[in-house]
Amino acid sequence: MHIDAVLRILGLLLVLFSITMLPPVLVAVIYGNDVYPFLAAMAVIIIAGAVLWVPVRNTRRELRTRDGFLIVVLFWVVLGLAGAVPLVLSPSPSVGITDAMFESMSGLTTTGATVLTGIDDLPHSIRFYRQQLQWLGGMGIIVLAVAILPMLGVGGMQLYRAEMPGPVKDSKLTPRIAETAKALWYIYLTLTIACATAYWLAGMSLFDAIAHSFSTVAIGGYSTYDASMGHFNSPLIEMICVVFLFFAGINFAMHFVAWRQRTLRNYLLDPEVRTFIAILVTVGMVVSVTLWLYGPYDGIGGTLHHAIFQSVSIATTAGFTTTNFADWPLFLPVLLILSAFVGGCAASTAGGIKVVRFLLLLKQGYREVIRLIHPQAQVLVKIGNRAVDERVIDAVWGFFATFIALFGLMMMVLMATGLDQVTAFSAVGATITNLGPGLGAVAEHYGDIGPVAKWTLMLAMLLGRLEVFTLLVLFTPAFWRR
Repeated sequence: MHIDAVLRILGLLLVLFSITMLPPVLVAVIYGNDVYPFLAAMAVIIIAGAVLWVPVRNTRRELRTRDGFLIVVLFWVVLGLAGAVPLVLSPSPSVGITDAMFESMSGLTTTGATVLTGIDDLPHSIRFYRQQLQWLGGMGIIVLAVAILPMLGVGGMQLYRAEMPGPVKDSKLTPRIAETAKALWYIYLTLTIACATAYWLAGMSLFDAIAHSFSTVAIGGYSTYDASMGHFNSPLIEMICVVFLFFAGINFAMHFVAWRQRTLRNYLLDPEVRTFIAILVTVGMVVSVTLWLYGPYDGIGGTLHHAIFQSVSIATTAGFTTTNFADWPLFLPVLLILSAFVGGCAASTAGGIKVVRFLLLLKQGYREVIRLIHPQAQVLVKIGNRAVDERVIDAVWGFFATFIALFGLMMMVLMATGLDQVTAFSAVGATITNLGPGLGAVAEHYGDIGPVAKWTLMLAMLLGRLEVFTLLVLFTPAFWRR
């Protein structure tokens, strides 16, 4: 373990993150808000980064895989603390360290769970800053750093493998890792600009269009209003959101291949994308029919647009709302929460266990049924026409078992703080899948739960964002053994 190299990179990354305080400063100047919280936060973060970097600035070591895992985990924890500084320093909102840290971690992990109320009345700079946190966290600021750090003499493959989600970590779109990260960010930026333009043309103000494009493409769910997307009362805006959530929920490698080859054929041939579409369509149809039969909406039009929007928003783990889906009839609230456990495709900005893992779990379960009937049969698990390596299947089962075990453990911790079963179940589910809104006492916000519950849910957010093992590997003796 090269601790000096780890500290050097962590310091550089903190200095890079400090630059992200400048856009909120510009917004504060435009709208006449106080710039002090962001300038002071920028100074604090730069000093913290310098303290880490200066003593080891001349270190030149090749990063190992273990170093990459440690850097990623440390940076997300430190980043959560750094992101909370402007919220602590700002007089509006008036929040303590725990709530500021919760809001920051929720933003950066694109969870979208909030402890704030009265968002409509907050300064524009703070409202913009929350949205920006989600945009930075969407693709992962580590991947952004991978594109920049080679210019500073730091290799990035170890960081990329530790940060990128899903079982396709070792695949590269381009021969050089820095070029891969740049390609991902170009796609991400293009989607953001297109989304903001569409929102603006549909009737949003320029400020709201940019702010909501950040959280839409990041599949984050933060809004500049308490009522979320329901504030605009516009089916057109909601359908634009649905379209961009769908594209953001697809593997970004697919977007790159489609752009490079100038064809949409790969989308239709990819088993994960087809399964993703099937899940969205199925959930949308079930919700639509149930709301039509039992729901509170008059007419097929109102029923459909609420059903489609909430189904896509929750299933992709965005968490935007147009209405309080927790009040929907029968099993619908639980169905939507469960759909978020699947989430989006690997290497997308969505949360959840990822569609490709869900698909492998189904195929492996089916194989075990066939083996019961034909014990001697050699049954392969295939994705498309390719057989999946047994190590990958074992890894997926290990991931799923660990995911469920941690979910159950954190749910019991929340119940031990006095929360009821529905609230505890949905709160852990909504944070470990990076969804955001839950049921029960956390249906609207998380401000009323205790500090122990909030810190537990912050851990759930981090586990979900780093896909469990990236964080858990640090707690194994083998990781620290020479």
